[in-house]
Amino acid sequence: MNSLFDPADFRLPPGIAHVCAGGETAALRRHDEAVLRYLADKSSGLPGRTEQEREIEDARAGMARLWGVNQGDIGFVSNVAEGVSIVAESIDWRDGDSIAIDANEYPSVVGPIVMRRDPVIQVRQARGTERDRLASCVDGSTRVIAASYVSYLTGERVDLAALRALADRVGALLIVDFTQASGYLPIEASVADFAFSACYKWMLGITGVAVAYWNRVRQPDWSPASAGWHSFAPGSRGYDTIPALKADAMRFTRGNPAHCPLYVLNSALSYLSRYDMRDVQRHVQTLTVALIEALAASQVPVMTPNDPARHGASVCVASPRAAAIVDALHECGVYAWNGQGRVRFSFHGYNTMADVDRVVEALSGCW
Repeated sequence: MNSLFDPADFRLPPGIAHVCAGGETAALRRHDEAVLRYLADKSSGLPGRTEQEREIEDARAGMARLWGVNQGDIGFVSNVAEGVSIVAESIDWRDGDSIAIDANEYPSVVGPIVMRRDPVIQVRQARGTERDRLASCVDGSTRVIAASYVSYLTGERVDLAALRALADRVGALLIVDFTQASGYLPIEASVADFAFSACYKWMLGITGVAVAYWNRVRQPDWSPASAGWHSFAPGSRGYDTIPALKADAMRFTRGNPAHCPLYVLNSALSYLSRYDMRDVQRHVQTLTVALIEALAASQVPVMTPNDPARHGASVCVASPRAAAIVDALHECGVYAWNGQGRVRFSFHGYNTMADVDRVVEALSGCW
């Protein structure tokens, strides 16, 4: 099985099976030019700032195409936790309100809400592996259902349409983190009220910027509870009345956006636009299915659901020796990812079936 992407386009060390996209993907070589272009624009005075603003709008347009939404629905924050925090502080919370989450949900999706103290928000946690397990956590007290489309811990993919129906049944917001999905799965962000994604994994960007999506059809009157100079509409001066906010999702962006990471993101989105996400999904899931089957044959327990409709691009293996195993794999030329008591193997378009074989061979020697 050949790679979908040209491996020569990436900084892939020779002889390495780079299977840790769920942590960090290999960098595109074209990003060198993007960073240098940013540095040149930064050094050229006001015309350079004009170029930076154009780069932001190009990145917004690229994200809108990738997620199937309008450009005005896309803004930027520094990370997912910041975006969720902005939404959380805008909600008029009441005593007894609750949030429904999976017990293994990513901390950035949950922390900004559960750390609130006035009032304290009840946390309803779904446990187990049943696909509809969140339903038992949702009732009239539920103000937010928060979920990652694909789990960072197990690689499980959730049914967002079912979560949308649950949220609509009780009038709750649906907040979705697309970090472990965007860049290889087709995304229809409009299923969510608000959605976020880091950019340094399958979207092939770098840290420092994250995507913030505001569903202006579902939540037309939404307004953040705080702002910075960049959140306000241009031309605002003085504070006798509160300045008007920007009309679109750039009200998420309180200060200067992270211009250099946005140049890189725009470069990455341009590269990804060459590919149909259905083809990328098909490619990576051919590899995940092959790895799951091979690990099952080797009697290595896998946390990730077998059904491709229920998993993404990662295969996760639980082990109390996860850190030592990942170190040993690295010595064998297999770059995997450690954390939370599991080893995670994640594929992208530059991987091939030979990488699956390398993983199985190397893992058999250290399992």
